[in-house]
Amino acid sequence: MTDVERFFRRLVSNLAASDPARLRHPVPLDDILRDILPYRANRRVLRLDTSEDYELVLLRLCAGEGSLVRTEPEEARARFAREAESSNPDLEVLHSFEHVQLTIRPEPLSWALAPYPDPVDAPSPPHALDLGDIALPGVEVLHPPPDDAEPLDGQEPAAADQALRPMCLYCGGSLPAGRPVNFCPHCGQSQTQLLCPECRSEVEPGWRHCVNCGAAVGEG
Repeated sequence: MTDVERFFRRLVSNLAASDPARLRHPVPLDDILRDILPYRANRRVLRLDTSEDYELVLLRLCAGEGSLVRTEPEEARARFAREAESSNPDLEVLHSFEHVQLTIRPEPLSWALAPYPDPVDAPSPPHALDLGDIALPGVEVLHPPPDDAEPLDGQEPAAADQALRPMCLYCGGSLPAGRPVNFCPHCGQSQTQLLCPECRSEVEPGWRHCVNCGAAVGEG
């Protein structure tokens, strides 16, 4: 799986967990950067070490790599494509257009919603899939899979379904699907932004102490 495909799959997963209806409608680029898939809260699952790596992958997605999304306006997509092909891309271009929107294409959407034992290591999307064969959270399935379908890697069907559910960034527990989730019901950690309990400075997932005041912010 490429970095862009992993990014796309995480984007779909986060949208499905918070508001499945948005999977069918244009999503503002600013919302992806700020709320839906912010770097700090998702860098580990995306396997990206720096914010520059994150923005470069997002730039490639918006430029049309893999034909995973449709970027509008076309002027913005064309500019993103030129920068993505450059030997030294200007990442500020992501912030230079107003009202840029991404629409998820149907075929890769069905791939991204398909359950895999390790969602971030799912195989690359095929060229065409039947969207009706994939269960979207909160959307009726019109054409269910055949009853004799083989489970994934020996999994029971329930285990395969579980692989689709979003997971807590900290404890790995399953989060409720089909509704906004700001805090984990298992460990209580914020799924949007983690703040130090003492000085209210922002801390990153996995930190045990605040870099500003030294207060304990994690387990152990």
